[in-house]
Amino acid sequence: MLIKYLDVDFEFSDTRGSIKQLVHDNWKQVNFITSKAGIIRGNHYHKKNIEAFYIISGEFELELKDLSSGLYEKYLIKQGDFFQIDKGVIHSFKYIKDTSLISMYSEGVQTPEGMDIYTE
Repeated sequence: MLIKYLDVDFEFSDTRGSIKQLVHDNWKQVNFITSKAGIIRGNHYHKKNIEAFYIISGEFELELKDLSSGLYEKYLIKQGDFFQIDKGVIHSFKYIKDTSLISMYSEGVQTPEGMDIYTE
């Protein structure tokens, strides 16, 4: 399996609303991303970063290819999914619905050597 589904660290809700603590360590960069339905993003991989995603709203098709093994997988990702993609896995997002998500990087995309974003 080229993605690893993650559990949130902590959840709490009452009559006022709710809190979801996604993580409390190991991530150096966190982004909030929105994408429109019909858009394709990604189609790249990282040499230094493990990347995690939490889907706030929306839906997309995720295509993955492991560079070392050639293994190919496809997933339908929906609101509430929380998953991780390892280094060396090409990932491409085909947005079916307008989507909002959080992305997190273990090392950060900008490195002293340049951007940690590569294509085949």
